[in-house]
Amino acid sequence: MSTWTFARALFATNLRAALALRGAFLIQALFMLINNLTFFIVWWVLLRRVPDLRGWRLDDIEVLFGITATSFGLVVAVAGGVRHLGRAIEEGELDTLLTQPKPTLLYALGMRSNASGVGDMVSGVLFLVMSGHLTLTSAPLLVVLILASAATFLGCGIVFHSLPFWLSRTETVSRQLWELTITFAIYPEPLFGGALRLLLFTAIPAGFVAYLPARMLRDPSPVTLAASVGAALAYVAIAVWVFDRGVRRYTSGSRFVAFG
Repeated sequence: MSTWTFARALFATNLRAALALRGAFLIQALFMLINNLTFFIVWWVLLRRVPDLRGWRLDDIEVLFGITATSFGLVVAVAGGVRHLGRAIEEGELDTLLTQPKPTLLYALGMRSNASGVGDMVSGVLFLVMSGHLTLTSAPLLVVLILASAATFLGCGIVFHSLPFWLSRTETVSRQLWELTITFAIYPEPLFGGALRLLLFTAIPAGFVAYLPARMLRDPSPVTLAASVGAALAYVAIAVWVFDRGVRRYTSGSRFVAFG
């Protein structure tokens, strides 16, 4: 309970800090919303000419964009520190967190909240409304799917950004791997097969981030729902284990910083 209270307080503090500069907050959120809508226009134009893409139609693409944007935005807004985890490891910034009484990973994740995540979430909800799948009846299911997708996003992000524990100067690679997951998540599942499909359901979990949730909305199944939730729990568990193992190898950056 104390850890949960601390997590809520940490998020509230970051949110107040972000809202202190309301102009910058709104601009970041607005530009991310525009960015997502602009990228979606490419698919809208394509599917106006080719209405069916291997069984996928425009509303299916809207679901992909909606779930991906909402879940990613949730991660960035609540646990935005995951994007800076690799740099913190490489530059020795974890020194100031290891001395804190609360879990180091929780501190590292919750130290930052990015306003662009709000823009992602708004655009994601808009895409889901456009798809016709967001209704009062389906809302509880969508919440579960989005939370599972966000947990998978967060889990793989922690794993990718923990690579500097073992490999030096890999922050850029870690960021690219995470962004690659986002990129694949907004492409229709039937476009990929063979070894690449296996990769998208393992090392780069775009399949669990977007494909399974979209499949659940198209053809509801308890098995699909269980796979989505189970995968989310598995990726989070693996992420915590990887980070914990990495901290044991961590070499201090000899930083002397007051942290409060």
